[in-house]
Amino acid sequence: MVTAFTTALTILGAYLLGSISFAIVVSKLMRLPDPRSYGSKNPGATNVLRTGKKTAAALTLLGDAGKGWAAVWLAAALGGNVPAAGLAVFLGHLYPVFYRFQGGKGVATAAGVLFGFNPWLGLAAVATWIIIATLLRYSSLASLIAAIGAPIYAWLLDSKEFLLVVIAIAVLLIWRHRENISRLAAGTESRLGQKKASPPDPNAASR
Repeated sequence: MVTAFTTALTILGAYLLGSISFAIVVSKLMRLPDPRSYGSKNPGATNVLRTGKKTAAALTLLGDAGKGWAAVWLAAALGGNVPAAGLAVFLGHLYPVFYRFQGGKGVATAAGVLFGFNPWLGLAAVATWIIIATLLRYSSLASLIAAIGAPIYAWLLDSKEFLLVVIAIAVLLIWRHRENISRLAAGTESRLGQKKASPPDPNAASR
């Protein structure tokens, strides 16, 4: 009974933690425009970077990755279901209860979850992202290839207890990038460092 309660509690806690969008929170605290109002309209670090505020983008990245890792760590510390907590925090980011279930694409949060499962697994996925992003300058393509590679890395690193969840996260991440896939195929996807649209001035209405 205690185990079932602890498992349910950690899964719920992980989902609620995942529902906190650091892109929105950081933007509000730093008086930046809502990331859902410009660029890709995705509440994530890459879109926040379009404001030109690298600090805000870095804080968003750390926050979204950190909550993924924290959910897994807390589940392990409390004796909960670690794989389920990892999936729950990822789903929270994708479908946050605090923002009408309209969240981000989950790249940073997925990375945090993978690091929580196995540091080498997280490192392999992040290294894949960095290599592809550096060579081809497409954040979305780097995310897609890292997602495809993650289950393979989990298998090779003998993290089979997390394999089904890693596959689920990879499939969901690819699904969330379906519009990017269409743009990549059409040759219209924005490259890293390329401004997609100028963010609106949040103080314009008061002038």
